[in-house]
Amino acid sequence: MQETLAYSLPGAADALPRPDPLAALLADLNRDRPPLARLRHDATIAFGPAMRVERFVLGNGLKVLVLVDPSAPVICLQTWFGVGSRHERIGKTGIAHLFEHLMFGETESVAHGAFDRMLEEAGAETNAATFLDWTYYHTNLPKDALELTLRLEAERMARLVLRDPQVSSEKEVVANERRQRVEDDVDGAVSELLYKEAFRKHAYGWPTIGWMEDIKGFTTEDCVEFYRTYYAPNNAALVLVGDVALDQALRGVQDHYGAQEPSRLPVEDVCPEPPQTEERRAEVTKPTATHKVAIGYRSPALGDFDHAPLVLLNEILFAGRSSRVHRALVQEQEIASEVRGWVGSFRDPALYDIYLSARGEHTGEELLAALEPLLEAVRRAPVTEAELDRAKARVELSVLQGLETVAGKAEQIGFYETVLGDPAALFERLAAYRRTTVGDLLRVARRYLVSSARTVIHVIPDGSSDVDDDAGAESEEAS
Repeated sequence: MQETLAYSLPGAADALPRPDPLAALLADLNRDRPPLARLRHDATIAFGPAMRVERFVLGNGLKVLVLVDPSAPVICLQTWFGVGSRHERIGKTGIAHLFEHLMFGETESVAHGAFDRMLEEAGAETNAATFLDWTYYHTNLPKDALELTLRLEAERMARLVLRDPQVSSEKEVVANERRQRVEDDVDGAVSELLYKEAFRKHAYGWPTIGWMEDIKGFTTEDCVEFYRTYYAPNNAALVLVGDVALDQALRGVQDHYGAQEPSRLPVEDVCPEPPQTEERRAEVTKPTATHKVAIGYRSPALGDFDHAPLVLLNEILFAGRSSRVHRALVQEQEIASEVRGWVGSFRDPALYDIYLSARGEHTGEELLAALEPLLEAVRRAPVTEAELDRAKARVELSVLQGLETVAGKAEQIGFYETVLGDPAALFERLAAYRRTTVGDLLRVARRYLVSSARTVIHVIPDGSSDVDDDAGAESEEAS
């Protein structure tokens, strides 16, 4: 009996509740705070083998994700909003991207141009990006500039000045950007046409930058409505990575964001894309020296089981000089100067983009004819284990290299939190790559590389260009 009692005592002691340091911290932070400013700890999430993300939620719905990394006295602060071009409606395309510009303008207490100047004087650098599923704002800063950065970010989330002069000025900036990046750029115009032809119902069919007619037609009232709807704490994730003092950072979040009211977010109304049963083709004439062809095969959503295998298959087909397509079309047959492929990483099913640029007088039809046996080979028989192992190693190296900086970590946390609801989903992706088999690649090749469900855009030279596409491609490849 004594032995049993002696054996039980250590277990009983271990079972005693241990003080929760986060609970004590939050009790202190929340003391005398109004409901909107009260923080709760939502989860501790492993971020790789040695790091963790602490997710907090403010009373107004703002998610705060913190990864403490004291390896250097710097911090990356990113604000991810759950709004991109997919959330727009016909006739108002491009407004999500317009806001990427407007958000660097005047606020109620910060003059036009002062936002960037104040951060630069503090040693910080800032930027932003918009895409189909998200918009985010990015600042790299020394640790002693955190309070200033939080104040400025909170200010523009809630008190942006939207009047006719500001809106008209930024509309013209975006219209010029569209002219340069789409209308006067072959690749930009072809990519836009590819998605327009491939998506007849889903919002992925219109470009993030918007149609020119819509850009010119935005009113100040349109912008105010969009801002009040989507630029709200309950539609945002604030990501902090680096040499962060947790108590100081959370107190700053409460001070600067705690008075903001949540918005009434609309129910997302995105139409699923119907199955494509026939190949779609379009032809455009552009000022380019050689023929080009863009192909869009259907691809799975980022969270789909098939996404990781399709990424690895693309690596085998298109990644680098040793890839199957580069060896065949560029090195052996010498009919292409450039080949590339990319699997869309979006919330909904999208496209597996393939781009081929002809060498000399070769045509897009020749490129397609030469590509088809290479695709048929991966549909007919498994790739080799050696090919798959090399693809896994390259993809994993690329992923891990992207995590070397605080900015790289913050971007992955914010992206996966916004698109998949899991800030550490990148490591699930790594696990998915590692367990992928040659049989998985055979399955996805047969499921997605289907000619009847693809869209093809042929680019024909208009005869006006004297650019040596081959030389440019070779120079780019070498660099």
